[in-house]
Amino acid sequence: MSKQYTVEEIAAHKKQGDLWIVVDSKVYDLSKFAAMHPGGLAVLLDEEIAGKDATEAFFSLHRHEVLQKPQFQRLVIGTLAGAKQTIFPHVHGALSKVPYAEPTWLSAGYHSPYYKDHHRKFQTAFRKFVEDVILPDAQAREEDGKRPSQFVFDEMAKLNIIAMRLGPGPHLKGLELMGGIVKPEEFDYFHELIMGQETVRVLARGYTDGLGGGTYIGLPPIINFGQPALKEKITQEVFAGKKFCSLAITEAFAGSDVAGLRCIAKRVENGTQNGWIVTGTKKWITNGSFADYFTVGARTEQGGLVVLLIERQEGVETKIIKTSYSPTAGTAYITFDNVFVPYENTLGKENKGLQVILSNFNHERWGMVTASVGSQRLIVEECLKWVNQRKVFGKPLHNQAVIRSKLAAMISRVESAQAWLENITYQMNNMNYAEQAEYLAGAIALLKQYATSTAQLTAADAVQIFGGRGITKSGMGRFIEHHDIYNSTTVRSPSMRKTHPLPSCLHSLTIAPISPFLLVACSVLGGAEDVLGDLGVRQAIRKIPKNVRL
Repeated sequence: MSKQYTVEEIAAHKKQGDLWIVVDSKVYDLSKFAAMHPGGLAVLLDEEIAGKDATEAFFSLHRHEVLQKPQFQRLVIGTLAGAKQTIFPHVHGALSKVPYAEPTWLSAGYHSPYYKDHHRKFQTAFRKFVEDVILPDAQAREEDGKRPSQFVFDEMAKLNIIAMRLGPGPHLKGLELMGGIVKPEEFDYFHELIMGQETVRVLARGYTDGLGGGTYIGLPPIINFGQPALKEKITQEVFAGKKFCSLAITEAFAGSDVAGLRCIAKRVENGTQNGWIVTGTKKWITNGSFADYFTVGARTEQGGLVVLLIERQEGVETKIIKTSYSPTAGTAYITFDNVFVPYENTLGKENKGLQVILSNFNHERWGMVTASVGSQRLIVEECLKWVNQRKVFGKPLHNQAVIRSKLAAMISRVESAQAWLENITYQMNNMNYAEQAEYLAGAIALLKQYATSTAQLTAADAVQIFGGRGITKSGMGRFIEHHDIYNSTTVRSPSMRKTHPLPSCLHSLTIAPISPFLLVACSVLGGAEDVLGDLGVRQAIRKIPKNVRL
């Protein structure tokens, strides 16, 4: 049992070289640490801090995780007599009790028609896995800029998480999923939605792309259009976490304009070779720097498109592209220099490659929405906690009407996006591929446009709520800063700049080093907002009955 100290005993230690404070009932001896305090000695010698209960002051400046670090736990010498600990560290896998921090189906007292018992068990187990295994590596890799550790892929493979990330389908047959919590025939798009929203809890967006983002979009064409032997070989290697895929479509010359690809595939058929010779470049390829397989779109000599599976080999060169986003994603520039590709590596039919390229767009965009909405919810939680513990003018920050107004808008945006997302997910569970393509392409496009645009508004509001902390890479607002970098944009409309202005200190930040990443990662991945909005409206107009009038 730790030693207890009275208020009077603690108050006797309030000078340099002999300094104690209390934080949440625990007594800390800062006598030796005070001189090394990053904020300076004077802060600790303040008459409201030294020899006093500094709980409120501490949590106005630091996150609770600071107290969990070994170097600070060693400073604890006892507890304050008569006081009890009231603030406890987050338990891995546990749900948050902060309002709107969880979707309603996970909130006490609420109900949902979409989720069954196995969804709830799956969510509990998957969140614990994310927080136990992925989160520590994500934060470490964001610091050192390296790719996700092989250990994490190995642990994911043991539970068949890599296979589950591709969604429901025949590829899951015979696999034990998440230790048997869910059967392959039970696994549906709501399980995948859970995975998308839980994975972003690592609060390291580049890392989550590095953790198989290339596989998520590069492997489906192989599964759906590859020859059986090729498909079996590659899926086994990838699902085991030993090999990695990338989707290599985008070029410096062609983004959304897939028809403008300049990478060339020349057909060769002679006594010694039967296949293709590929020459060209690809740019902004997720996981490209460490991928073993590349799903490549190229133009044929007939002017059509073909999709090929190219293995890393001589003639394939990858270079890291530096982004404001994160090197952990392995974003790369790829050069193919007269690379021979066996004909059996052709995915789909010759000159029919556009169908292969477009086949996974709906699923890809839907998956991005799950992450966007999940990250917005985390930011809402951060802001609600902050306004409750931060004091200004002697009162909690939430006493300010303008702050409550921002929170109301943030909550409304994330709840509306979640509801729309779950509705579309339910449709996906009850439609085959052809029906999804017919009925959901426009809806998913509009949903992604809505999710990424609301993410930008939420990022701006969060920075305003956190102030300077919202643009600082460490401390109280470090997750807000990361979310703002990922979701803000330098191309806001004039009306948006008027209603959601950035702090003056952010104006210069959003012009130079950050803006390229913002444009690519937030609004452009899977299709630029304007392009997707236009797609959704054109789909709707196409389906208006010819005989309707006002």
